[in-house]
Amino acid sequence: MALATGELAREPFLSGMRGADLGRLATAARLTGFPAGRRLATEPEPAERFWIIRDGTIDLDSRLPGGGSVHVDTLDPGAVVGWSWMFPPYRWRFGAVASTPVEAVEFDGRLVRVLCAVDPSLGYELTRRFAEVMADRLQTARTRLLAPSPGTGRAEGRSMRS
Repeated sequence: MALATGELAREPFLSGMRGADLGRLATAARLTGFPAGRRLATEPEPAERFWIIRDGTIDLDSRLPGGGSVHVDTLDPGAVVGWSWMFPPYRWRFGAVASTPVEAVEFDGRLVRVLCAVDPSLGYELTRRFAEVMADRLQTARTRLLAPSPGTGRAEGRSMRS
């Protein structure tokens, strides 16, 4: 189901965006839903979409070199899921799975890339907004890595030397 510009304007991630930009994005958007347990993204498969969560939660994970995965973050309503569609090689850099039933706005990332190529101001605005999301997620990961491990009082992260 396609979305109207006004519906997109209510999404926190898109708040304050120009009406013309929202109108363009609406051509690439639709409402969708996922049952709990549905995997939305698997690294390193092709990344062709992104979502704004309206209801439910989505867990981000990352594959471990020896197999398995590690939980990275849990995203709640209002959060945007997926930025890998923006950057070559357009492959998921993290995995995502619905941890509860989810209702979301889904965007066709390939179409949004075309819209951004045609209108660089839209591309700049989306890049700026996604950069803020990535910076926030990086800070969250950093905080988690530096937090003391339960029962040890020492940070979980490993020492890094340059």
